[in-house]
Amino acid sequence: MVMMVKVKGLIGRFWFGVGGGIVLAIVVVITGLRGTQKAMSSTILFSGVVPLRVRSVLTPANPATDRASMASSSGAKWAQKTITLPPLRRGCHLITPKILKEIREDLSDFNCGLAHVFLQHTSASLTINENYDPDVQADTETFLNRIVPEGNSAPWRHTMEGPDDMPAHIKSSMFGCQLTIPITKGKLSMGTWQGIWLCEHRDAPTARRVVVTLNGI
Repeated sequence: MVMMVKVKGLIGRFWFGVGGGIVLAIVVVITGLRGTQKAMSSTILFSGVVPLRVRSVLTPANPATDRASMASSSGAKWAQKTITLPPLRRGCHLITPKILKEIREDLSDFNCGLAHVFLQHTSASLTINENYDPDVQADTETFLNRIVPEGNSAPWRHTMEGPDDMPAHIKSSMFGCQLTIPITKGKLSMGTWQGIWLCEHRDAPTARRVVVTLNGI
């Protein structure tokens, strides 16, 4: 949107256009003592108070091209579901089929949007990785166990639930507890070899809750 402003003061008249907070042009018409007028382009610095009269002319935005208008009229919608995953042994597990089974009906209503997957726990984590070769899951678990020590020689203080207690919290923070995945034409827009993993970091299996929130059009 461009605003044209006409300003009339004691020194003459000038017009300027403002678009996106930027002055586009300034044209000043100065009336001389003998009634002559001279047009010039200049930068004006007022050191005192000059009485001004301002008249603004607004060019209305076109709803057909205004992005904000398009977003507000597009009928954006939301859906949310909490999924309970069964207890899984310690390690990394592919859970894409389970997630899709639970949200497929809602997911099909979205042509474009985002799926937010949130794990409600501090001793497990979510990540996206290889969905084909299970050796990748096993190797990832080996890696985590090597870089986060546990046992009597580990320096952790928080061990009230066992030697795997604090290491589980650290691993959870390393991978994180949430994912954001694009939605395209009713499907999660992931790569061919990408899958959603739940990484269980505790020795004792426990059920895990995942909240999936869908937003889009």
